Amino acid sequence: MKIAVAGGTGAVGRHVVDVVRERGHEPVVLARSTGADLITGSGLADRLDGVSSVVDVTSIAAQSGATSTRFFERVTENLLAAERRAGVGHHLALSIVGSDLAPHGYYAGKAAQERAVEQGAVPWTILRATQFHEFAPQILGRMRTGPLALIPVMRCQPVAAREVASRLVDLAAGVPAGHAVDLAGPREESMVDMVRRYVSATGGRSALLAIPVPGAFGKALRDGTLLAGTEAQRGTQTFAQWLDELGAGRESRRR
Repeated sequence: MKIAVAGGTGAVGRHVVDVVRERGHEPVVLARSTGADLITGSGLADRLDGVSSVVDVTSIAAQSGATSTRFFERVTENLLAAERRAGVGHHLALSIVGSDLAPHGYYAGKAAQERAVEQGAVPWTILRATQFHEFAPQILGRMRTGPLALIPVMRCQPVAAREVASRLVDLAAGVPAGHAVDLAGPREESMVDMVRRYVSATGGRSALLAIPVPGAFGKALRDGTLLAGTEAQRGTQTFAQWLDELGAGRESRRR
């Protein structure tokens, strides 16, 4: 089976491509570097020839709701149009747990993406997952100013990107399922504590200041709106185990 991966060079996409190949399928990477421009739609038709399923794990580094919404609507529109012309029978989008309940900032784009997929002509599956373990260093990078980093007060259930990729490939190889069961990490964590542990594990020196984000989105970060429900499937790798794996990899590269 040929499975196309939109955003296949990104943090999650690379795992999806690896799992597709390990399962004996043929991955097709949809990215500008492979001749497929997801923003303009250029090159998509050629890349989708013979593809059975498309997995969309694209992302954008934007906190603006308007910017995020424009990006995800445009990419989804281009993908669905190209898939329809190519006869692709299954569109699978990765979304975020809570995006429907707190459609603010980046999450506004994910909510718009879900609506576009649901209203599209291609049979679909949407998988909502919680934040990845890598979200902690991403937050640190975005919120650091000199030696100080302002970290939002947030409850989360970090999940391994590799486990999300495995679930996505399971779904892509099957029939369209609508909204799949959510996927979350094995335990709840505090974002401030995660970043603190990441800084310690990597030998960093940033001073951290926990800040409650104002407004409706800040409330959603704090009150558990973005946590998975009891019916969600759970990954197995904890944040602590991910940090251990990260440290082992850093040590191996030093040798």
